Amino acid sequence: MALVFRTVAQLAGVSLSLLGWVLSCLTNYLPHWKNLNLDLNEMENWTMGLWQACVIQEEVGMQCKDFDSFLALPAELRVSRILMFLSNGLGFLGLLVSGFGLDCLRIGESQRDLKRRLLILGGILSWVSGITALVPVSWVAHKTIQEFWDENVPDFVPRWEFGEALFLGWFAGLSLLLGGCLLNCAACSSHAPLASGHYAVAQTQDHHQQLETRNTNLKN
Repeated sequence: MALVFRTVAQLAGVSLSLLGWVLSCLTNYLPHWKNLNLDLNEMENWTMGLWQACVIQEEVGMQCKDFDSFLALPAELRVSRILMFLSNGLGFLGLLVSGFGLDCLRIGESQRDLKRRLLILGGILSWVSGITALVPVSWVAHKTIQEFWDENVPDFVPRWEFGEALFLGWFAGLSLLLGGCLLNCAACSSHAPLASGHYAVAQTQDHHQQLETRNTNLKN
């Protein structure tokens, strides 16, 4: 039963980590962190991401323009760029490390302690990747709520609202956190038994060591 749990936890952890990493990459580059609907012109919508702002018109379609200056951006967007890049890099590294620690991978099968450490490290990297994805998304959402309910802004001025990328980023961060938890749970569970070939080799080596010990005792 423990072996089944370990295998399922490993596969589920890697799958969730992979899903979270892909979604975090999409969140980083999608220009839908904020949406702005104009009451005066319902046929025109504005969207904003970390890298560009876009206008969507029914007749023309979507037209986007990259931000000219990094320093001219608001603080939450500047920090979000850095954290999302960090999340994408750590998520990829966590997948790579934890992949080598899976029991189904025959490479280094006899080195159980090393594979266990790789699983733990991969789980920690997934955790950190999830946190660095949740922080910028939540910060931008918090700033959007503050600006939306700002009483100093007149009522007729259009206000930014949540974009689809924020929800995608929350789901990505939670997937990475859950995937990291499963990988660490799998690493802390009991190890899978050695394959038959390795077991036979281990038995042969023990038999040879016993024979050498007996011969040494007889000579003495």
